[in-house]
Amino acid sequence: MNSLTLFSAGILLTAATQIQAQATEQKKPDNPPKCTNIKEGTFVRPNYPEAIWYMTIKDNVQTEYFNNGKDFIKSTLVFVDDCNYKAIVLEKSDKNDPAQIGDVFNNKIVATQDNILKVNTKIEGTQFDIVYVKVK
Repeated sequence: MNSLTLFSAGILLTAATQIQAQATEQKKPDNPPKCTNIKEGTFVRPNYPEAIWYMTIKDNVQTEYFNNGKDFIKSTLVFVDDCNYKAIVLEKSDKNDPAQIGDVFNNKIVATQDNILKVNTKIEGTQFDIVYVKVK
């Protein structure tokens, strides 16, 4: 009976150690943010299938793809500094999309953690946060 109690105590101690190790492994946001991650790559949004939305950025051109890649919005990016940039809509395929050619979105990268970027976007008095995950 003593060995069973000792064995149970050992299992509990091992489990408690594992829980503590997992809690300390949680990563903190990058300080300072790694803003240059936005300058090139392929990005998705958490909990959005790629078929609904994904984005590519290359040579200061951002292309957002919708509807299994059938529709797109293409914007040129103008970087004010590493963490602030403007996206100016150049063309779009879906005439019903509310974004209009010439619209200017002011973006600020407010946080990063590895390949995750949180971007605050402003247009015409409206602002919202978007989280992107860099996959390539």
